Amino acid sequence: MKRSFILFLCLFPIFFAATAQQTEKLYLSGTGNDHTVNWDFFCTAGANSGKWTTIPVPSNWELQGFGKYDYGFVKEVNKGKEQGLYKYSFKVPADWNNRKINLVFEGSMTDTEVKINGQSAGAIHQGSFYVFRYDISKLVKTGSDNLLEVTVSKHSANQTVNEAERKADFWIFGGIFRPVYLEALPLIHIDRVQIDAKADGVFSANLQFAGDADKVEVELLAKDGKRLGKKFGTDLVKTTSKATAGNQSTLNTQSSLNHHVILNHQFENPALWSSEFPNLYQAVFSLFKNGKVIHQLSKNIGFRTILVKERDGVYVNGVKIKFKGVNRHSFYPSSGRTTSKKISIADVELMKEMNMNAVRMSHYPPDGHFLDVCDSLGLFVMDELAGWHGHYDTPTGTKLLKEMMLNDENHPSIVFWANGNEGGHNRELDHLFAEEDIQKRPLIHPWEIFGGFETTHYREFNYGIGNYDHGHQILMPTEFLHGLFDGGHGAGLEDYWNAMWNNPLSAGGFLWDFADQAVVRTDKNGELDTDGNHGPDGIVGPYHEKEGSFYTIKEVWSPIFVERTEMTAGFDGSFKLENRYAFTNLNQCSFEWKLKNLKSATEEHTFKAGKIESPDIKPFEKGRLKVNLPSDWRSFDALYLTAKAPDGKELFTWSFPITLPKDDADRIVVKQGPSAAKIKETATNYEVTANGISISFNKNTGLLTEVKNAKGIIPFANGPVLQEGENNFKGFSYKLEGQNLVISSTFDKKESFNTLEWTIYPSGWIKMQVKYFPSAYFTTFVGLNFSYPESEIKSVNYKGKGPYRVWKNRMKGNQFGIWNKDYNNSATGEAPWEYPEFKGYYANLYWCEFIGAAQRFKVVTDQEDIFLRLFTPKKSKDTEYDNISPTFPNGDISFMNGISAIGTKTQKPETTGPMGMKHVYYDYDKTPMRALDMTLYFDFSGQ
Repeated sequence: MKRSFILFLCLFPIFFAATAQQTEKLYLSGTGNDHTVNWDFFCTAGANSGKWTTIPVPSNWELQGFGKYDYGFVKEVNKGKEQGLYKYSFKVPADWNNRKINLVFEGSMTDTEVKINGQSAGAIHQGSFYVFRYDISKLVKTGSDNLLEVTVSKHSANQTVNEAERKADFWIFGGIFRPVYLEALPLIHIDRVQIDAKADGVFSANLQFAGDADKVEVELLAKDGKRLGKKFGTDLVKTTSKATAGNQSTLNTQSSLNHHVILNHQFENPALWSSEFPNLYQAVFSLFKNGKVIHQLSKNIGFRTILVKERDGVYVNGVKIKFKGVNRHSFYPSSGRTTSKKISIADVELMKEMNMNAVRMSHYPPDGHFLDVCDSLGLFVMDELAGWHGHYDTPTGTKLLKEMMLNDENHPSIVFWANGNEGGHNRELDHLFAEEDIQKRPLIHPWEIFGGFETTHYREFNYGIGNYDHGHQILMPTEFLHGLFDGGHGAGLEDYWNAMWNNPLSAGGFLWDFADQAVVRTDKNGELDTDGNHGPDGIVGPYHEKEGSFYTIKEVWSPIFVERTEMTAGFDGSFKLENRYAFTNLNQCSFEWKLKNLKSATEEHTFKAGKIESPDIKPFEKGRLKVNLPSDWRSFDALYLTAKAPDGKELFTWSFPITLPKDDADRIVVKQGPSAAKIKETATNYEVTANGISISFNKNTGLLTEVKNAKGIIPFANGPVLQEGENNFKGFSYKLEGQNLVISSTFDKKESFNTLEWTIYPSGWIKMQVKYFPSAYFTTFVGLNFSYPESEIKSVNYKGKGPYRVWKNRMKGNQFGIWNKDYNNSATGEAPWEYPEFKGYYANLYWCEFIGAAQRFKVVTDQEDIFLRLFTPKKSKDTEYDNISPTFPNGDISFMNGISAIGTKTQKPETTGPMGMKHVYYDYDKTPMRALDMTLYFDFSGQ
């Protein structure tokens, strides 16, 4: 069996005395799902049970083909309760004699019984997500083989553990899912270091140690290896307090037998840690005996101060923070709860790409490497003691809370603790958070008013009676806009964030949640399973596929807010900006511009580009960005403005159309032709021909019934049908206006107040103009439909916003351009997670070319703000509330003045804010000048 011997090294380069001893690690397992070690394994029930075989460690055994898959909502009687028996032979280095040897499990689901060489290593550990260890110094044989035996019970014998961890809205697994290793320490060693490094440079450390050491020394090193200030330390003596000359350090010990020392020191001008500038130092603690270093321990730390001001907000380093957060499970589809450092980096980088600054650990402590990445890349963290709607009993919770604190307490990224979730709060444990945490970080009860915070989950936009907009608590929903399929997340976020940003008592919030929880079913031929509508709650898919909401969040949460600007002839290149960073001046960012002439989806666009001098705009202040545009800038189609963070990564690229739809229509639409259009009447139709195009219109309704060209029929017909409006076109007649043939209905204020007019040009192009009134004061959408068989469509090319579809309450995130989209039948949150989806609404249409299996045709508009609707997306199985299945128009292809919104898992669209409400159109008198206008031009030539 493969063994790996890894000396525990620090992240930053350090040179120690040759006599120094560091903690050494010997991994018995692999380090993550990308590096595993096979152990002998026996599963007691379910798939592949009843026989000894092997299993990779770490892993969840379901993902390796053993036992039974269960989602947390499965009834208790039906849940898999199998056990896994593990065996592994290992050799302890001979030079580990006279060391303290610990066996460390970083996470095991759920009850874990451990034996070394046939003897119990200690009490059965209960609780899945916590690092626990056994002192096995007296049980192992150094320099020879040893046998490790582990029995893991997936279902805990402690029902409160099951209530806290396994009766919940997520997948539940079994197995040793995080690494297992041995650690060797000298007999005189540092047991624990608790560090508090404040923004003012005050450094405090509570150090616990074993043995009769006589001195401790501390130094801080920056990333480049340079020391911050001077080394400091103190002799370890039995006096109750002592000041050490010359270094401003103090010592407080009760007795050398207590193995406890408090160190204080003042550093001058340390670089501070924040989500924007995650400056880390390495604190190196050296324990001495008779002038020799006996043991050294290193911790990565950040200088920062967290302060909660009652009825005000959360301050980091003296600055009031709005948390742009998301909830995140430790999860990967092919390995369950077993992840890797690579996955942690990918997750945090995606969150940062969305301009998030915070993440909540839901609903349990994460892998240590995830917190390391949050430290180094910069994310504020809410770390959580496990609990969904149930909680641990007090003795168990006390033990697990201390294990969580011991492992996580020094991460500067952690700014909150959470005691359980949504009622899963054991209040008897609350006092322990402050007692165990030297930093005294604030404690949250998610979905509760507690500790000065109002954290209610999934509140409606106009929620409550006085407790939100007119209340007194700090508002910070620890879950909001619950995603499901394509609902939530970005849908509604702009309304919520505008309210949060402008409310002095708001501290932001945390979206639910980061990624779709789809697990690979080894018992179902590798199918990705979300347990129906329970798991597809993510902004990204199971393998990090980006949905449309990803880009909406990226724009809405951009720390640089660009005020809406129109590209009129009077535009002088100035943009109004608001700096929504907390610590970054915009002169630390960079800006670029690009002018493009948009030709087609496949042709190279012509462009001019340049850099912009970054303005001096301090955090939370407003100012101007001046782009020195070339004199011919109005000859281009669009202007693009890109802002980049100090690290050079894109915050967002905003796009501004310069040419308008009418400009494109004037250029594209051909009206002249060899001869005037000809018309022939039948009993039911007007039969029109022009330049090789044949078109049939119903004489009574005015609807298009058939289109032909030289290649045959184009199956585009049965329109325009109004929705939500009344098709009361009546009294059709025709006339020639020059060489143009005009077929039009008759306006009547009572009988036919909606009007339809067709103009057939000699070129064969057709103009359609509909003036109409919505049928009601409130409408879900307004526009008109045509029929086109979905089986015929292959792709579309269009000019407008893209490439993602939009909803009425999710308009941001796309860019203006020319887009090519091949047909797919993807449903958001379902296999094959192919994005962008094809079906749905698209914004700011200028023109669209429909490419069918046999023929193609083009539609052009000369009006702004027209939406294109492509077919009807698959209706995913919603919850019992059916909030995220918006109503679509009839027909197949639509051109809309207004589109429908989408809800969330728990909210109707109209409760997510004003953008989610229905359209309002009021007309007390059906006067044509007040009618909505839809003008389209059709090219059926097939060219």
